[in-house]
Amino acid sequence: MNSKYIIAIVVVVVVLIGGIFLVTSNQQAPVPQASTGKVLQIVAAENFWGSLISQIGGTHVQVLSVVTDPNADPHEYESNTTDARAVANADYVIVNGAGYDSWMDKLLSAGGNPNRKVLKVADLVGKKEGDNPHFWKSPAYVNQVVAQMEQDLIAADPANADYYKQQYATLQSSLAIYQNQIASIKQQYGGTKVGATEDIFVYFADALGLNLISPPEFIKAVGEGNDPPAASVVAFQKQIQAKQIKILVYNVQTVTPITESIKKLASDQNIPIVPISETIQPPDAKFQDWMSAEVTALQNALQSVAGK
Repeated sequence: MNSKYIIAIVVVVVVLIGGIFLVTSNQQAPVPQASTGKVLQIVAAENFWGSLISQIGGTHVQVLSVVTDPNADPHEYESNTTDARAVANADYVIVNGAGYDSWMDKLLSAGGNPNRKVLKVADLVGKKEGDNPHFWKSPAYVNQVVAQMEQDLIAADPANADYYKQQYATLQSSLAIYQNQIASIKQQYGGTKVGATEDIFVYFADALGLNLISPPEFIKAVGEGNDPPAASVVAFQKQIQAKQIKILVYNVQTVTPITESIKKLASDQNIPIVPISETIQPPDAKFQDWMSAEVTALQNALQSVAGK
């Protein structure tokens, strides 16, 4: 073969090989697509449940808490079209139940997302309408609810199960701080006689081991937005005047002329008054920080009357 043809063939082959090498060397490994992640739309009737689900769901949930106003009585909330739209589109709805937020039942009955999951706390803890609905004041119920929340999120979004499990573990550790504080108070001040203007304190008192001696008819009536029986008012006044109670727990979101008069009477008798609220205060605080502040206030008041 002519040497010129051989040289030409070699040049072509070298060029082709070089081109192939160049193309191959410029190729990069496939870049993993960034996961957009599933974002569950969640509606909580009250911000105490909203805070807890937010902490478990983290970046994979968008939570709307309906009742947040610290100056309003949640029992008297009236829903609006914005609430109705949010509930209709939600993937997950959390309702307190036991008659506390019956307005939410109406929104749920209007239909909406066919795959929507509803957690009714009253059903979970075995309570019904007419029972004391202030479940979030019970550490045992709170622990039961957050465990169910974790399971529900995993069921709705199994791809992020490990994330929810980690968030749940972190929340458990955080909740343990105020719950351990409650256990310490129970050990130190258990049996102390206390009063309250409303039945919001019943579960709390049980957890703390305190002896809540306020007339049950009084605190239940106030909790339901009714005037307490006259006999229960007189009995409560006598307890205060005789200083049978060491501290008075006062619900700042259920204020009536009667509860105000009870509060003033306790103040006149130099009985420490401990304010508590139904919804998170301040509204942007975490659930456990709110609870810890209330527990600390109770602890300080009990300490101030110890031995008296």
